[in-house]
Amino acid sequence: MLSVGVDVHESVLDSAPGDRRALLRRVAESDLDHVCVADHVSFHGGQGFDGMVAAAAALATEDRLGVLIGVYQAALRHPLTVARQLASLAQIGPGRVVFGVGAGGDDRSEVSNCGVEPATRGRRLNESLSVLNELSTGDVVDHDGEFFRLDRAQILPAPAPRIPIVVGGSSPAAIRRTAAFGDGWLAIFCSARRFAATVTAIGTESDRIGRDAPDWYGLNVWCGLDQDHDTARAVLAERMESLYRLPFEKFARLAPAGTPEDVANFVLPYVEAGCGHVTLVPAATSWQRGLDHAAEVKDRLVKLCHG
Repeated sequence: MLSVGVDVHESVLDSAPGDRRALLRRVAESDLDHVCVADHVSFHGGQGFDGMVAAAAALATEDRLGVLIGVYQAALRHPLTVARQLASLAQIGPGRVVFGVGAGGDDRSEVSNCGVEPATRGRRLNESLSVLNELSTGDVVDHDGEFFRLDRAQILPAPAPRIPIVVGGSSPAAIRRTAAFGDGWLAIFCSARRFAATVTAIGTESDRIGRDAPDWYGLNVWCGLDQDHDTARAVLAERMESLYRLPFEKFARLAPAGTPEDVANFVLPYVEAGCGHVTLVPAATSWQRGLDHAAEVKDRLVKLCHG
């Protein structure tokens, strides 16, 4: 079954309590399935929004929605503390959390200022995921690795049900990481053709190492939404350039701008390639209009899939 949600980004943390409740209530009442929150410690000069805190706020505010953390900078944290945070989220919203992780590195100073050598972040993330999977069982864990050492570590109560871990990125390393440690894969800035090829590659790698292939495949897609195409493009360009500090042209091919019908048509090939979890990152003239347009994208997409 197709799940369609929206990225609420820092809105969950920036908003006053009443506004936060109104935002999440409107998402739920729009028949959208989940919200997505991102994570950064100190991105491009200090920007950030802690993914665990944002997830906790969303889970505690609106119990009709799932929450995707996409993606958490797990390589910058110790896996034991991450495991405790996930266990606490499972207590707040059991069965409503999906934990997305990525190697990061878009801002090398963010990585190094956290005490992590940027060149090691991929290996560090792999080791973290191995430890997190062990700790998620509630069993006692002993671990002596390249980056972490645990002596009879344990996290209780263990998350019930277990929180799925989905891996971001489309590099060969991310494909291997997903097959080895993940329950799913989360794409962003990825063409539909590459999405399909990556799903196949993850299945092939899973077979090679003797592990069941993941069954969760998702896409986060930035989109400008308005009935006027120029307005949709302008609001999307402004928001993306402000965050990424790059010209919008760098993203335009993979960040659709237009009407809800346009965006639904853009997303459809990904669904046909195996994507079951779509998160829209909407840019609109107001968040209310963005949510209304996102709900229309879902409605049109579901009709296209069953047409």
